Amino acid sequence: MTETPPAFDTVTAALVVIGEEILSGRTRDENISHIALYLTKIGIGLREVRVVRDVGAEIVATVNELRARYTYVFTTGGIGPTHDDVTTEAIAMAFGVEAAIDPRAVEAMRKGYRGAELSPARLRMARIPQGAELIDNPVSRAPGFMLGNVIVMAGIPRIMQVMLDAVAPRLKKGRPMLARSVRIDAPEGDMATGLAAVQAVHPDVQIGSYPFFEKGRLGTYVVLRSVDEGLLAAALGALWGLIGSEGFSAASGDDRAGL
Repeated sequence: MTETPPAFDTVTAALVVIGEEILSGRTRDENISHIALYLTKIGIGLREVRVVRDVGAEIVATVNELRARYTYVFTTGGIGPTHDDVTTEAIAMAFGVEAAIDPRAVEAMRKGYRGAELSPARLRMARIPQGAELIDNPVSRAPGFMLGNVIVMAGIPRIMQVMLDAVAPRLKKGRPMLARSVRIDAPEGDMATGLAAVQAVHPDVQIGSYPFFEKGRLGTYVVLRSVDEGLLAAALGALWGLIGSEGFSAASGDDRAGL
């Protein structure tokens, strides 16, 4: 696979996936692709994904590094009721503030838990770092939070998704990424020189090539991405010109935004 980074600026983000269960393979992460597509559609470019253990010092170091480099840092996992849910304390430590039971979070959780159901273990999910804004969770009621440019969400996909919906209106957004794709019935190696030439002429369009194998034959998907419709159209025209000059068989692909 070959891919050249785009030359335009955009609102950027990193994602930190927190959990031993992801690293061990015990749990399959379902959040990365959802978050990547979601952010792309609203004009936030996901630039990096890290997976770290449930170790406070590692979370602190990772978050502090990434929040200095990107507009936003999203985290998933580690805000549940058990002893190994250490994300909240780690984020508080990263910002140099205390984490304590927040009356706003308790009030939100009382909508889902009655009386003794709101046990000391569940109240761990009401701990919020000082100065953080809550992120609503209409599914299980235990909120996420946003502190500075760090957005802390649950690891359970359904809950993460409603938290992402809740926090999205607060975020700064760039121009949404547009994409065009072409399926070419030729090996990636046969495309490489021509694609490099197209990229050189259109530096503000990200051009990626992705090989596939189907019915005993190699082929290539070429995906063009840009926030500018005109630049994207010009690069696509150049790609079709290359396809015609080389005599390749090709067809337009799925043009979902941000593919």
